[in-house]
Amino acid sequence: MPTILLLEDELPLARLLSEALERSGYRVQHYADGHRGLQAARQHPPDLLLVDVMLPGLDGFSVVRALRTTHAELPVLFLTARSTTADVVQGFEAGGNDYLKKPFSLEELLLRVRELLRRTAPATTTTPEVVPLGRYQFRPLRQELWLDGACTARLSARENELLLLLVQHRNGVVDRRTCLRRLWGDDNFFTARTMDVYVSRLRKHLRQDASLHILNIRGVGFKLIE
Repeated sequence: MPTILLLEDELPLARLLSEALERSGYRVQHYADGHRGLQAARQHPPDLLLVDVMLPGLDGFSVVRALRTTHAELPVLFLTARSTTADVVQGFEAGGNDYLKKPFSLEELLLRVRELLRRTAPATTTTPEVVPLGRYQFRPLRQELWLDGACTARLSARENELLLLLVQHRNGVVDRRTCLRRLWGDDNFFTARTMDVYVSRLRKHLRQDASLHILNIRGVGFKLIE
């Protein structure tokens, strides 16, 4: 039975979410403030963190940033009423794997929880510790890029997932729609623009090796050339 740590200060919503998740076969632990939630996650790491951005004491972004220093592979789903592009990008940069805007349906929440657990579960057994990438060493389990024996970039969870997908298809085209659905859960215009932002970030991370290129194949997808 997977354990979900729910950090939500709106108690009626927290009760509703807890009941829905428990009916779906999950064990739920709930805390209403960021400090207690962070302590609980460190002491007993859950299988998934479901966290509201606006928490008393310590906000959700800060909770996840603190956790990422020791729990790089913990799947995180942000819940928030803040829906601007900047807010969404900030959530992914903080270490979130997915972002659900309020108000949302219970069906959508359960779908995203299932998909996120499915997507992240095999990481520790199927993902190599070190992946050679040009002059770099890509360390997906630690979400890091190394060059000449030094760490040059600590990747966000979404950057890490996207780079791993590109590496797995290196010198081949990754279909844009497939990429969006696999990593973001949908392929609408908003998520497509968000993905473009992350591709640009990866290009900057890899700029010290002139032999590496992430090409935008117009109308098709992306191609990592080594």
